[in-house]
Amino acid sequence: MSTPRREPRRIPVPGDVSRVPEIRDEWLRHALSTEPAERGTAEAVISELYALAGQSPPEFVRVSSPAAAVALIPPARTLSLGGDLPVEGRIATLVTSLRERLDQYIGAWRNRYRQPDPPRDGASVREFLNNGVAPALRRTIRDSVAGALRGELATSSGLHWYGQQDAYWVAHYDLHQRVDGVRFAADDVAQLDLWATLARSCGWWWPRENVCVVADRPLVVRTEQLPSDYGEARLHNGNGPALAFPDGWTVHAWHGTRVPPWVIDAPTADRITGERNVEVRRCAIEHVGWTAFIEDAGLRLLARADDPGNPGSELLLYDAWPEPWRTPARWLLAVNGSVERDGTRRRYGLRVPAGFDHPLDAAGWTYGLSGAQYAQLSRRT
Repeated sequence: MSTPRREPRRIPVPGDVSRVPEIRDEWLRHALSTEPAERGTAEAVISELYALAGQSPPEFVRVSSPAAAVALIPPARTLSLGGDLPVEGRIATLVTSLRERLDQYIGAWRNRYRQPDPPRDGASVREFLNNGVAPALRRTIRDSVAGALRGELATSSGLHWYGQQDAYWVAHYDLHQRVDGVRFAADDVAQLDLWATLARSCGWWWPRENVCVVADRPLVVRTEQLPSDYGEARLHNGNGPALAFPDGWTVHAWHGTRVPPWVIDAPTADRITGERNVEVRRCAIEHVGWTAFIEDAGLRLLARADDPGNPGSELLLYDAWPEPWRTPARWLLAVNGSVERDGTRRRYGLRVPAGFDHPLDAAGWTYGLSGAQYAQLSRRT
């Protein structure tokens, strides 16, 4: 006799998550702010952090963008045997130690790098914040915005930099205090308040011995909202830079992917077909649209067929444009079987060997199948 399946016990939510969107959006506004920096406040708080690191207040150098800062940041001082940590290392240790102590109250963040599941009925507030809201804030603020800045700078200095991007982790602990009712140690709250004040009052800054380089906030920040239960967004602007700074330095992004300015400002068939980076090429084609690109590039349609793995969609096989650095090929145009994070189904092109004359054979090849086997699929993803 089998044992009846027992339904999982529902865990009552001990707090009020209805306040989460308000507090989360408050910190997103700080992280994406284009308001002038509060210089006096920022310099006073940075001086306090220098004091906690055992250093006198630094001289402040103001610049108009992170790009301008990179040219001025003194090289990091290497640690000699038995020597003291440089100030940037001591401040980094302050942050790491603070967050480790705070995590002892709320548990380790899980699933930081994967897409979170939808909110679960009966989930605790702590689980909701740690596994849902925190990863979404990280991807929006640190990975999308600050990540695009780092990528555009392409600097190997890789040294710690702080500022608006810290809003993602400051918000996490602030939410635990204001929503989950967590009480941290008084000294830790005082230090967390310093980082919170900085995230609210300035752009990005780089600490060094006796000097601190501080960049202005951007003049433009353009994002798009994702259909997320946790308010996630990503950099995107189809009509200009996604980030722009007072000195004219810009970063362009297409649905979260950092791209060269021409992809947004002047995408042409010649530029697209000459682009070797697959992701950049994909973004440029999506921007102009596959129909317009195919026409402008003069691609010749060889064959078309209904897609058995994606009912209601067609597979289109085209001659590819010549790529001198690669073997001859053809392009299979298909519609994604899965819904994108923005709720749409993306149309995309796959490079396939030039020997294929039928779309089903080409589609099967991408899955390691024959055309006849692919024709038997009921649904692909």
